[in-house]
Amino acid sequence: MTPSNVKATLSFSDGSPSMELPIYSGSVGPDVIDIRKLYAQTGMFTYDPGFLSTAACQSAITYIDGDKGELLYRGYPIEQLAQKCDFLDTCYLLLNGELPNVAQRSTFDKQVTKHTMVNEQMQFFMRGFRRDAHPMAVLTGLVGALSAFYHDVTDIQDPEHRATAAIRLIGKMPTLVAMAYKYSVGQPYMYPRNDLSYTANFMRMMFATPCEEYQPNEVLVRAMDRIFILHADHEQNASTSTVRLCGSSGTNPFAAIAAGVACLWGPAHGGANEAALKMLEDIQKMGGIEKIGDFIAQVKD
Repeated sequence: MTPSNVKATLSFSDGSPSMELPIYSGSVGPDVIDIRKLYAQTGMFTYDPGFLSTAACQSAITYIDGDKGELLYRGYPIEQLAQKCDFLDTCYLLLNGELPNVAQRSTFDKQVTKHTMVNEQMQFFMRGFRRDAHPMAVLTGLVGALSAFYHDVTDIQDPEHRATAAIRLIGKMPTLVAMAYKYSVGQPYMYPRNDLSYTANFMRMMFATPCEEYQPNEVLVRAMDRIFILHADHEQNASTSTVRLCGSSGTNPFAAIAAGVACLWGPAHGGANEAALKMLEDIQKMGGIEKIGDFIAQVKD
């Protein structure tokens, strides 16, 4: 953000002294009025339920304008990243501000791949869940449980600790998700394979069995990778704000992420995707594509 030459003036009808507030211009998006000294000078707070008109922090990571269909990661349009990059390239970009060169990409990919395994005791932890437990309940527990295994990178003030925690989360999340799925369907867990790409490895852990070799479909792998890119970051949404609020106390990073997963579960957030999938299943049960018109008419009724 850069300071604007224009200032905002807050005046009061009861004759109290007016107050001048700085205005800052972002690289994209609307200008913001700096109200940090409002309480100190007036004894009053602002009232903005839902942060509908409030920027909680300065960020250079993501910009979204849903009405215009714009999504930028570090200034790069999402469609450009989807066409020319893979998910780990996007992760590197979000973490470091620039896309990796060849050497940086190789090093980062190896770092993430090295952390795809999870402690074997996680399997025993999994057995405490019912087989029909909601996957988000299981994932919240598993991610929170990571905080019990990693005590060496809990200082969020240390850049190296933050980087290591981020890489561990990126590497282990597909393994945990696949474990939760395999547990729900009663199939054995599939260990990660370091010779596969990030997304191909995820699909193998999800859908392979020990009975036969599994060859990931490259078209589906690329499609899934683009889905990962699209969901890699989502600006100051509910989960992001939840993780930041938890992290502000200096808590274990994995515990903060578990809180974000719990927030994602809600129907006003990631749960909306679940509702969309259930809607597609309902349409399929009604008779498939031919029944879409009937389904829409039923919804409108």
